[in-house]
Amino acid sequence: MKNKWIVYLLALAVFLIGTIEYIISGILPIVAEDLGITTSTAGSLVTSFALSAAIGAPVVIAATIRVDRKKMLLIMLGIFILSSCLVYISDSLEMMLIARMVQGLSGGTATVIAMAVATRMVEERNRGRAIGTILMGLSSSLVLGVPIGTLLSETMGWRTLFIIAGLLTVIPLLAVFAKVPSITEQKAITLGMQLSILKDKKMVLAVAITLLYIGGYSSLFTFISPYLQQSTDLTATALSGILLIAGICSFAGSKVGGGIADAKGSKFTIYAGLSIQAGTLLLLTWFNGSIYAVIPLIMIWMAATWATSPAQQLYLVTLVPQSPDIALSVNTSFIQFGFALGSGIGGLVISSSSIGNLGWFGLVMVLVALLLAVRLFAYDKVAEHAMRL
Repeated sequence: MKNKWIVYLLALAVFLIGTIEYIISGILPIVAEDLGITTSTAGSLVTSFALSAAIGAPVVIAATIRVDRKKMLLIMLGIFILSSCLVYISDSLEMMLIARMVQGLSGGTATVIAMAVATRMVEERNRGRAIGTILMGLSSSLVLGVPIGTLLSETMGWRTLFIIAGLLTVIPLLAVFAKVPSITEQKAITLGMQLSILKDKKMVLAVAITLLYIGGYSSLFTFISPYLQQSTDLTATALSGILLIAGICSFAGSKVGGGIADAKGSKFTIYAGLSIQAGTLLLLTWFNGSIYAVIPLIMIWMAATWATSPAQQLYLVTLVPQSPDIALSVNTSFIQFGFALGSGIGGLVISSSSIGNLGWFGLVMVLVALLLAVRLFAYDKVAEHAMRL
């Protein structure tokens, strides 16, 4: 694969963007204490990033589709670096929310453009591999970025983490400036084209499943640190260790889920993933308070959730085979909507009742997603039966 090191540096940029998005979940109690706000209110810092990425990124990409992709990537990475510095000087919730929204908009846009640039920098036969490398950077942020950030926050201060991530982003920015040629899109993917696929009832059901199962995941994961510490006073080292293992489980889940989807089909994998996700959330509510039971359940829950993701994306591609890029782009937005929905609901649950109830609300969302999957796949059976007649 030619220009392999440039693709790796683009993956580094996406890794840093993902780390900045997810790291708040690992340091939520520290951030809340520093800003003088409640943990539930601090959860809005996750919501603001996700909503900005979900809504803003597709609009920016569609509005600038004719602009040189190299120039846009440089601008977005530059804004992302500046917004990370803005987090460092933010002394109020309002300033932090603005900084997080700018991070979400610039980071979300840069992630999508990085994938497009990566496909242009390699041979056509290696484009799938290039996209996979970029997405590996995103998944690695959950495996490595969050636990490492959680560990370092106690010794370096949580604000310093944002400065470090911003400074490291300068490396891929310079690589793009020096080595990436001017790139213009030959085929425009407009916002209207992205929204048009939602006219299909099956597509609406599919992205609704994404919204709900990611929402069920986010409602608990956003507040994973205080959730784990509600009955046991964990040190930063112990907490980061748990988050590292959980991240590895999510990474393994993605790999296993993709393999099962190829072998058994996407529908089977989606059913299995959602069912296990729902089952572990139910068990978490029963064993809530017992750290020795909660930790292994968290690991299974993470693996099941992320095993669903590749199967879901594979199924979406089969729904819109003529425009797979559009289908995946829309699904990516609904993943971010799911993070926003879950973190918002999780914050409301904590402020109105108890952090121990997060599992119940996550369970409800995943069960609804499972019911929608049953309905969606029933349409497929009807269509297959009609084709035989």
